[in-house]
Amino acid sequence: MSRLRRAVLRTGYTRVLRPALFASHGGDPEDVHDATMARLSRLAAHPRWVAAAARLTAVPARPVELAGIRFPGPVGLAAGMDKGARAVAAWRALGFSHVEVGTVTSLAQPGNPRPRMFRAPASAGLVNRMGFNNDGAAEVAARLAAAGIRRGNGAAGLPVGISIGKSKVTPLEEAVGDYVTSLRTLAPHADYVAVNVSSPNTPGLRSLQDGGQLRELLDTLVGESRSLADGDDAGPVPVLVKVAPDLGDGALDEVLQVATDTGVRGVIATNTTVERDGLAGPDRWLAAEAGGLSGTPLRDRALQVVRRLAEGSGLPVIGVGGIMTADDAGAMFDAGARLVQLYTGFIYSGPSLVADITALHSRHAGAPPIRGAR
Repeated sequence: MSRLRRAVLRTGYTRVLRPALFASHGGDPEDVHDATMARLSRLAAHPRWVAAAARLTAVPARPVELAGIRFPGPVGLAAGMDKGARAVAAWRALGFSHVEVGTVTSLAQPGNPRPRMFRAPASAGLVNRMGFNNDGAAEVAARLAAAGIRRGNGAAGLPVGISIGKSKVTPLEEAVGDYVTSLRTLAPHADYVAVNVSSPNTPGLRSLQDGGQLRELLDTLVGESRSLADGDDAGPVPVLVKVAPDLGDGALDEVLQVATDTGVRGVIATNTTVERDGLAGPDRWLAAEAGGLSGTPLRDRALQVVRRLAEGSGLPVIGVGGIMTADDAGAMFDAGARLVQLYTGFIYSGPSLVADITALHSRHAGAPPIRGAR
């Protein structure tokens, strides 16, 4: 896709489609999300439509190798958008190089009461307290199986990661077994599994980032992935861990040490933040709303965390948080991220952002670190 076509796509989305979407369904962000996912799930059911759309959005891309997986480009869809794996095959039509499904829990659960998603338009952000609303691991696995999606078979047209979390009703002392159940159920359909211990919306979940609890959890999950792979030529499904932006440097260093010691294959940084710095005046009312903040207000802290993690270990880092422009992604790559993922930036900027980042990444193949990025 040429620069001109990307500009046309960007203008069409931000000036026409986004205002229409934001105004639809009474302006309720979750209803808009659900309606959009329904449309994308219908697209995913028609491979020819997907292929045609993918040709329209295609940008020459530089593949990335991470955790033994070949990603066809640098930009993935972050967890939280396609929670139930309803539109997995549609995402390549929008230019993504991979999709992270979920977060999925072993038990189906409704999540927190509505309203639970809020736009911060003046700040280019979102606040959500969804609470891992999902259909449960067995149902999501069945949906992926029905679509013919299994680890490594390429049926979705791109690698599929699955984020797993703790069921709300499961006591913290039984969390390890809860995660193991999800891993066993979903691993056959996942190119990688991301262990979500960093959402602010499940009570007590972030305590699992503490050194001792995290070591037990990751050691068990990595060991289980190896057991599941016994006799499988592809080897164990890679286990990655997703961390919060609100951890201090000492805690981040501890997470890195535990991840390295237990055989984790990569770190995803970051989840949403409970801080409210960066909310512009018209959005300050959201400071009183519980939940995680994403988008532009998270950008600087997410970048700091990525840099700390990339410099502190040989583990590959996937950068997430506050990536609203190609320059933001360039800064993530400069900081050491091997891949980036989008959620809020995609909502505000649409598929042209995926194309812009892919083009930037491709232009700088083999070049020094990308300069001029924030």
